[in-house]
Amino acid sequence: MEKKTNVKLVTVGVFIATFMTAIEGTIVTTAMPTIVGLLHGMEIMNWVFSIYLLTNAMITPIYVKLADKVGRKPVFVMGIVIFVIGSTLCGLSNSMLTLIISRGIQGVGAGAIMPVCLTIIADLYDLEKRAKVLGLNSAAWGISSVFGPLLGGFIVDAFSWHWIFFINVPIGIGLIFLMQHYFVEERRSTQHKKMDLAGSLALMLVLLSLLLGFQLLGDDGLTLKVWLLFAATLGFLVLFIKVEQTAADPVINLKLFNNRAFVLFNAVAALISGFLMGIDVYIPMWMQGVLGKSAAIGGLVLAPLSIVWMLGSFLAGRWLAKMAAKKVLLLGLVIILAGTGLILVLPQSASFWAFFLVASIWGIGYGLAMTTTTVESQNSVAPAEIGVATSFNTLSRTIGQTIMVSVFGIILNTEIARHLKTMTVKDPDIMNKLINPQTAQLIETNLRQALRGVLFSGLHTVYLSGVGLLVAGIILAYGISQKSDRL
Repeated sequence: MEKKTNVKLVTVGVFIATFMTAIEGTIVTTAMPTIVGLLHGMEIMNWVFSIYLLTNAMITPIYVKLADKVGRKPVFVMGIVIFVIGSTLCGLSNSMLTLIISRGIQGVGAGAIMPVCLTIIADLYDLEKRAKVLGLNSAAWGISSVFGPLLGGFIVDAFSWHWIFFINVPIGIGLIFLMQHYFVEERRSTQHKKMDLAGSLALMLVLLSLLLGFQLLGDDGLTLKVWLLFAATLGFLVLFIKVEQTAADPVINLKLFNNRAFVLFNAVAALISGFLMGIDVYIPMWMQGVLGKSAAIGGLVLAPLSIVWMLGSFLAGRWLAKMAAKKVLLLGLVIILAGTGLILVLPQSASFWAFFLVASIWGIGYGLAMTTTTVESQNSVAPAEIGVATSFNTLSRTIGQTIMVSVFGIILNTEIARHLKTMTVKDPDIMNKLINPQTAQLIETNLRQALRGVLFSGLHTVYLSGVGLLVAGIILAYGISQKSDRL
């Protein structure tokens, strides 16, 4: 008897993979203030996030195109293996440099996980069921985001931050076993086509020079090196376009960019994903640096965002079957903007529970908006292009995150430096000490209160700049043609 895919168990495997990557993000953001304080690296803190996103972005289109040729399972399993190896190396790191390198390896593995997860869902379910399954997938993400901050905070407080990465190892091993035994694929007819190696290399160079340029911009300002990287980006982009125009099986079909709806949905996804980095990275810092909360509490405050995101995804799945996708997306964006407006009016002494309310508002908005951009990116292309479309949607999100984590870092560091110039603080490591709950209490009381005001001002500026991203997203969403909608 021919063995067939166990759809239910494979779907569970996809949820587990989502859980693993999501819990990675929530644990790292929760532990980052402690890591920065112990490894003395606030100035290069963004690299821990950026290198992960950079390697992720560079490899994602290659993985998905490879998955179209050799199958989803081998590429997916390979990504899990690399991710587990990277996680192990992160756990063994004893310096900021080794942690950054290990996060880069982790990102190479992660580049296969989420886009192939979404592609598998698209393969297994028709459009009507797909949005519902994506909602369940968001539920797995939400569950992990509840346990992640609690577990991450507990591990940091009771043991060592090194252990937050080792949690991925048993999850990854179990996932590999599950997918190997219950996911059965047919041979693909596209295997005879040659891999677009030239296009893949050109695309990787475009992404490397672009994202590295933004990261160095965040570290050093607008230097000659940054200008050269941006110039190289334009050169590599021209090369990539020329290569793809003549490729037999291009890594990204340029005809997709003639599809207005596809372009706009992905542009919105990039913008709101960029703003999401401002939430994930800086809300825990607000909790620990401004309010003096523990690492566990710093992460727990984001739990409502994850839980309510799940609700928003379910609503998006239901509403997309009944109303225009454009309307669902705009509603989600307006709700996210409302939450951001609320955080801008919160005083420095705002209670922990106020952030629960803001996180809940953000969650419902992101559940609606992110699910809509994913489903409609897939729905706006031909079935044969779903894999590439999903890859590009993931890539758009990653590019938005990588650019904005650098831009937000520039904004925060500039604002902090401006305030510190007016203060007679001789310790160059003082802000690292402030955001680590274990060392903040060692700072003299009056100075600690003043420094908390400095950090509050910097974070307030970050979220004020985030309003611009959301407004831009709303403007782009208005530009989506009605004929791309259902009603």
